[in-house]
Amino acid sequence: MSNLEVMPKPDSFFIHPQALVDDGVSIGARTRVWAFAHILKGAVIGEECNICDHTLIEGKVEIANRVTLKCGVYLWDGMVVEDDVFIGPNATFVNDLRPRSGNRNFELVPTLLRTGCSIGANATILGRLTVGQYAMVAAGAVVTRDVPAYALVVGNPARFRDWVCQCTKKLFFAKDCTASCSCGRRYRLGGEDGGCLAA
Repeated sequence: MSNLEVMPKPDSFFIHPQALVDDGVSIGARTRVWAFAHILKGAVIGEECNICDHTLIEGKVEIANRVTLKCGVYLWDGMVVEDDVFIGPNATFVNDLRPRSGNRNFELVPTLLRTGCSIGANATILGRLTVGQYAMVAAGAVVTRDVPAYALVVGNPARFRDWVCQCTKKLFFAKDCTASCSCGRRYRLGGEDGGCLAA
C-alpha cells in the first residue's frame, strides 16, 4: 500500500496500522501517529502534531498543537507540552526525582514545555522544571533547573550560553536591554522567568 493510500483526509488524523493507540485518547485534526508509537488512555494530543516511530505517551500527558515528537521519545505522566514545541530524538524526561523499583507511592513531578521551545537530541530534562517559550536546549544537555524564555542552554549540567530569537538566531542586547533580530523581531530583557520578552 502506498503512503498516498493511507494518508488521512484533510480534517482527520492519521494513525499508522502498526501504532498502538488505546481507547480514550484524544487526537486532534491532521495529527499523524507513526509506526510503533504507543499512546495510553487519557492522553490528549492537539492538532497538526507529528508523533514519530518508537515513542510512548502516557495517559496523563497533555500535548497542544503543531508539536513534533521525534523517534525514541517517551513522555511520562505529568508532562504538559504547549504549542509548536520540538522534541528531538531520544530526548529523556523524568517525573520521579527519587526513583526506586516497585515504589507505587512516588511523588509525580510535572514538566512544562512552553510554546515554541526546542529540546535537542539526547537531552535530559529533570522533573519539576519549566523550559521557557522559544528556549533551546542543546543536544546532550542535562537540564537541572528552569530554562528562561529565549535562552540557549548547553552542557551537563546545562548552563546559559546565549539569547536566541524565535527564528533561532543569536540575539545581541544593547545597554538599554533591547535587541533586534535580522528577521525583524524585537526583544527586551526582563521576563518573569528571568528571560527576555518579545517587544
